[in-house]
Amino acid sequence: MRLKRSSLIVAICLVIWGTLTYYALIRRLEEPSAVLELEIGRLEAGINEQMAQNKEMIGKVQGILSRKKIGESERQNSLKNVVIPVLVFACNRVSVSRCLDKLIQYRPNPDQFPIIVSQDCNHAPTSDIIESYGSQVTLIKQPDQSEIPVKPAEKKFKGYFKIARHYGWALNQTFFNFNFDVAIIVEDDLEVSPDFFEYFMATYPLLLQDDSLWCISAWNDNGKDGLVNSGQPELLYRTDFFPGLGWMLTKSVWMELSTKWPKAYWDDWIRQPIQRKDRACIRPEISRTKTFGKIGVSNGMYFDKHLKFIKLNDKFVPFTKMDLSYLLKETYDKDFLRTVNQSPVETFENLKLGDIDRDGPVRIVYHTKDGFKSNAKGMGLMDDFRAGVPRMAYRGVVTFYYKKRTVFLAPGWNWKGYDLSWT
Repeated sequence: MRLKRSSLIVAICLVIWGTLTYYALIRRLEEPSAVLELEIGRLEAGINEQMAQNKEMIGKVQGILSRKKIGESERQNSLKNVVIPVLVFACNRVSVSRCLDKLIQYRPNPDQFPIIVSQDCNHAPTSDIIESYGSQVTLIKQPDQSEIPVKPAEKKFKGYFKIARHYGWALNQTFFNFNFDVAIIVEDDLEVSPDFFEYFMATYPLLLQDDSLWCISAWNDNGKDGLVNSGQPELLYRTDFFPGLGWMLTKSVWMELSTKWPKAYWDDWIRQPIQRKDRACIRPEISRTKTFGKIGVSNGMYFDKHLKFIKLNDKFVPFTKMDLSYLLKETYDKDFLRTVNQSPVETFENLKLGDIDRDGPVRIVYHTKDGFKSNAKGMGLMDDFRAGVPRMAYRGVVTFYYKKRTVFLAPGWNWKGYDLSWT
């Protein structure tokens, strides 16, 4: 774009000087030759000076483009040296093969993306399946299979205690025994997209650069077909909500969390303000994972109503060749809030009926917890809160796609932050 603009400037300058030269010569044809020669000399000097300036300008533009190409090349080379393990949590699902098959199929380099499967439960048929992959994966087994004492009221939730124990042990192994600096966490009931590894590789530098980020997630809780823009799988967002379900964290974040890791319900624990510390995650418009595990500790909660309808991205997006710096907090917040605030306010009824006589994004405003839940339910969004944060919200705003337009379900102007009582 800059090079085209510079070429246009050069062309305009040449036309102007050519026109001036033509009329100057016409007016001076009958003047004395000495005066004519002097005028021609001045015009030639002016043209030469302008040409020199134009040449300098083009050189600067070419230099900028060249540096940009060099920057992209340097980024590509630096990413080639990064090793990001995928830590797969398994227990007693023999269907773990569905997860592993896709990971192995889509990973571009086994040395750059080693797969570690951590198994709990000592379920022999599942162990056999994992071991059948040979050197393609590394199997580790959680050694502590003792019963966990729980209060009578929580006896039916004992599985959540075992999961938290397993997570703590396996992450310690990954970061402190294998000594990796970063890891992607996947559970055995997740299927990944063709660009799963590309997505995490491209967003990894953001995690290092921006202290306001603490995870990259492959998941969109509202990513059902009909609520996402299928034509723009490259869209990425910031969210204050911790999504999980295929996510990446650094060793430094784990060192912070490991010293106080909970005995149960680790995902809700990690969403609490004292852990989150106002940090955000990156999430995609279209999910890069999809769960097929209806049966589990949660007894299929949300599966039939939401999870089975999540759209899995099927188009490869070359994220590592893109400039993702727009996701850095300073840039993102300014652009995001301006777009939201400039979007006209509409009602849910008009949106649902398609009775909006303008193109572009619109904003639906909520002021209360019940107001949010009513609008969210009406549009098929998940309407619950965790630590006061709606799923996928950023600065209180839930962004989604509805009837071929972007919609912001946004708090009123007097929003002062997330309310912990909205849980």
